[in-house]
Amino acid sequence: MSERVVFLDRASVRADFRRPEFDHVWVDYPQTLPQEGVGRLSGATISISNKVPIMGNTIAQLPALRMIAVCATGTNNVDLDACRARGIVVSNIRDYATHTVPEHVFMLMLALRRNLLAYRAAVQAGEWQRAGRFCLMDYPIEDLHGATLGIVGGGALGSSVHRLAEAFGMRVLLAERKGAGAIRAGYASFDTVLADSDVITLHLPLTPETRHLIGTPELARMRKTAILINTARGGLVDESALAAALKQRRIAGAAFDVLTEEPPRSGNPLLDLDLPNFILTPHNAWASRTAMQAMADQLIENLEAFARAAPRNRVV
Repeated sequence: MSERVVFLDRASVRADFRRPEFDHVWVDYPQTLPQEGVGRLSGATISISNKVPIMGNTIAQLPALRMIAVCATGTNNVDLDACRARGIVVSNIRDYATHTVPEHVFMLMLALRRNLLAYRAAVQAGEWQRAGRFCLMDYPIEDLHGATLGIVGGGALGSSVHRLAEAFGMRVLLAERKGAGAIRAGYASFDTVLADSDVITLHLPLTPETRHLIGTPELARMRKTAILINTARGGLVDESALAAALKQRRIAGAAFDVLTEEPPRSGNPLLDLDLPNFILTPHNAWASRTAMQAMADQLIENLEAFARAAPRNRVV
């Protein structure tokens, strides 16, 4: 049986995709609007999507569809319940970004702790050139060595960040689930991590339970000298509450690689911040050339496993 494989947003991954080693027809589109999904997936047995939503109303109109291969780790763009009801296999990509995302986290962490943006702006403004001493020390510089890092999310990315933190000489606290009745060995309570960390970094999926995991009350419990880093999902943090906390200097800084809406067509309170203690990058922490190629290779392996009737990396 020949499979019809349709890649809905090929341009979202800049890597080489080898063709699967099974009989198939391959069709790809640079990008696909949500309303174009049904037409483009008509007759498809395998759909590939990085971020294009494939929801229940779309799935209901695609009787031939047997697999959705998500070209990412997060699967919140797929109606998993509808797939489960139809017996559609959903596979995702795992552990491909265990170097690139943690490196991005530490780039952001170092930039904030060492006040990189403020010093760069000072040099551009001529302050060093006018200085009476050999160096500028107008903005505080903090080391990572000896600082406490709170990690929220203990998966592959959180574990990789943990290893890098130890190499920097940081003390690491692993956060227990928010509101948990018992604290597992090796973990600290969520509230303890908020109160005791110099840096907090988020590495967990967006679910109904984790949406707005950090809002005004949680930001208030953080140290005024603490920074918050989010390279996971935008909805984990109440962005309006964060913007207010930064403007009112309730925390020392934040760095985000994600927003609730991406691209942020409707604006976002974090886009309006022009502060030396806030950094926003455009959801590219995952996108090193090495990581994207690893993603592409793993995607094809997922398709081939499905074709052998031995699906791997199954979510459903």
